[in-house]
Amino acid sequence: VIYICPFNGPIKGRVYITNYRLYLRSLETDSALILDVPLGVISRIEKMGGATSRGENSYGLDITCKDMRNLRFALKQEGHSRRDMFEILTRYAFPLAHSLPIFAFLNEEKFNVDGWMVYNPVEEYRRQGLPNHHWRISFINKCYELCDTYPALLVVPYRASDDDLRRVATFRSRNRIPVLSWIHPENKTVIVRCSQPLVGMSGKRNKDDEKYLDVIRETNRQISKLTIYDARPNVNAVANKATGGGYESDDAYHNTELFFLDIHNIHVMRESLKKVKDIVYPNVEESHWLSSLESTHWLEHIKLVLTGAIQVADKVSSGK
Repeated sequence: VIYICPFNGPIKGRVYITNYRLYLRSLETDSALILDVPLGVISRIEKMGGATSRGENSYGLDITCKDMRNLRFALKQEGHSRRDMFEILTRYAFPLAHSLPIFAFLNEEKFNVDGWMVYNPVEEYRRQGLPNHHWRISFINKCYELCDTYPALLVVPYRASDDDLRRVATFRSRNRIPVLSWIHPENKTVIVRCSQPLVGMSGKRNKDDEKYLDVIRETNRQISKLTIYDARPNVNAVANKATGGGYESDDAYHNTELFFLDIHNIHVMRESLKKVKDIVYPNVEESHWLSSLESTHWLEHIKLVLTGAIQVADKVSSGK
């Protein structure tokens, strides 16, 4: 194949594809280029050019990677060499979509320890001083039946029963109920995470959810108000009501204070990062560099994430 190197131009090489990686070695004596790409890094594979394509190196494959690289390979139109390479890469880069096992489960390497037991959640909670008189470990999600995106073990207020948790789950997006994520080693203030409440346009309320948040507040006995940090911009939270979501309003959730951190969703972040890539890879856009960087809004997103993290850290460390 011909690898269209963004730095050195077209380089003739031989490509090898296994069920784990794409490997290219240059055949040119004046270039010692080696390309070594784990298939898990690949996010998209597209065909470049068509049967009627004309011009040098205009027919081949364009591979987008998750590490901001774009790999372009030019192939000969005769012999269907592109089709074979495209089909093999697509199958093994996206195995689940083709009913194939993930490479990690095909790896026959043996170890003396059971990898599934390297992390023991109960031991980790004990290291943090849990459970205690205020927080308990619940096994309600041991088979991931309550929430399939949460761990099997959850730390919840001691006063909240498993039946309470089930009722609260019906009012939280994807059943992501408020659960303990971190506890301060000294003042015992906690960080609790959850998803948005299913308020909707009609402003629905759920007494169990409201009571549960109040139990969390009372469990932190040193605080008079429960501080809720909503990562979204305010306008997004309001818009989510149209799709059944929303946020904790003052009239329904007493003794709480709500702050929006104005962090945009993953789609906005991904588009911003794509713009950063365009101005730095393969060549840095020297002209109007600062204005080009500003137009990506990437630094603005980073600032908002850091600002939100500092707010949460300050709040927790103060213990108020």
